[in-house]
Amino acid sequence: MQDSSIDQVIRDFVSKGIAAHRIHSLDERYAINHLLGLLGIDAYDVQKIPSIPLPNLLDSLDRMVSYAVEKHLITDVPEEIEIMEAQIMELITPLPSEVNKRFWMHYEEAPMRATDEFYRLSQDNDYIKTRKIARNKHFSFDSKYGKLEITINLSKPEKTRQQMEAARATEGGNYPVCALCMENEGYRGRAGAAARSNHRIVRLPLFGENWGFQYSPYSYYNEHCIILSEEHVPMHVTEETIANLLEIVTLFPHYFIGSNAGLPIVGGSILSHEHYQGGRHHFPMEAAKVLRTLALEGFPEVEAEVLFWPLSVIRLRSEDRDVVAAAACTIMEEWQNYNDPQAEILAESAGMRHNAVTLIARRVKEAYELDVVLRNNRTTESFPDGIFHPHPDVQHIKKENIGLIEVLGLAILPPRLETELSEVADYLLGKTAVVASYHREWAEELKQQGPFEADSVMEMIQEAVGEKFLRVIEDAGVYKQTPEGQAGFYRFLSTLENK
Repeated sequence: MQDSSIDQVIRDFVSKGIAAHRIHSLDERYAINHLLGLLGIDAYDVQKIPSIPLPNLLDSLDRMVSYAVEKHLITDVPEEIEIMEAQIMELITPLPSEVNKRFWMHYEEAPMRATDEFYRLSQDNDYIKTRKIARNKHFSFDSKYGKLEITINLSKPEKTRQQMEAARATEGGNYPVCALCMENEGYRGRAGAAARSNHRIVRLPLFGENWGFQYSPYSYYNEHCIILSEEHVPMHVTEETIANLLEIVTLFPHYFIGSNAGLPIVGGSILSHEHYQGGRHHFPMEAAKVLRTLALEGFPEVEAEVLFWPLSVIRLRSEDRDVVAAAACTIMEEWQNYNDPQAEILAESAGMRHNAVTLIARRVKEAYELDVVLRNNRTTESFPDGIFHPHPDVQHIKKENIGLIEVLGLAILPPRLETELSEVADYLLGKTAVVASYHREWAEELKQQGPFEADSVMEMIQEAVGEKFLRVIEDAGVYKQTPEGQAGFYRFLSTLENK
């Protein structure tokens, strides 16, 4: 029977880190001693030898955290557990300097080799929460625009009342300034600020400015990465943004990269820190059908297309990235100042800008492809959340800002839906009369489609959720896929085409 003593767990954990080349064999005693300190152990059996086979790192991590709780070194409050987990995993995580050295060494071999190794490290050291991500619910929806992806995000836990109160009690601290700042690298964590002892950032120079490359701890899709400015400056979309995106896909041609619009409502969830999002994932919008081609004035070398998609998208393509950048700048500048009262589009009102673009760049063989998505954040008395924002009748499914990821056709839905959709299923099957008030009208509509079978009711509900998400992104589109909407879109496009 395998020895499960804490001494054995520590020995196995460090041995696994060495075997996986996360730390050097010369670091063995150093790592063991730090673990003994973290776990309050004064005596250790130095004769312990590694188990055969070595246990999984995460299993050993769980055992050490359980030991810390049992010995009252920490409580079972999520923040304290996460801090302890990150501090333990830090001991088998190379220092930032070593991570950067290895990344660029691998990059010389091949860009994909560099990202593969960095991604694997970020998974192995539990910075990327692989086990929590595995809990997410995924399904698809066949729409007239193609297959949409739906995720009920269960990996990132919602804050409890106690956690929010603890965070409020520590408000006023300004370090790190936000969740994206580089100061998070190696940060112990506290109430309201995530544990990041095991967090590493690759330094990425872009046109003389310092940026960072990291992965998202709660990846929403494959190899979900974040490119962030070294400076804590607000999001903005300019000519520089376009140049940066095209430079990044030059450096990493196997990744897409995109930027949210820099305005509230249409700008994603974090506007306080300049950043982009990318990864190795093929989104539904990438496969969207082409409605028509454009002949952009002044850019005969650029292939330009209008996509059949819920949002208004102009796709640019050329092997010359400079002309793609110039064409995108022209479209962006034209849109930022464009008014179309007939379609309720105003460039600004009361001193507030409304028009913006979401940008997505990728490589297609040798060509550069850049999608320019037209956005508008105007509100009215009728639509206080935004004219081009999910309307009230779909907000019971998705109320949050529609950013880059949703634009691309991937729904990130709140964890509450897991329980709530089960309640709706029970309601349709007649097992309960209880259903969340904001789902009541929807549930009644679904009930008219009955009777329902237990083995198929959830599939039907998922289909209905897909229809709601389709409406969510259709609501976000400035020009709808209707005769009136496309007529409006062509009014704008006519300002760009050869006369």
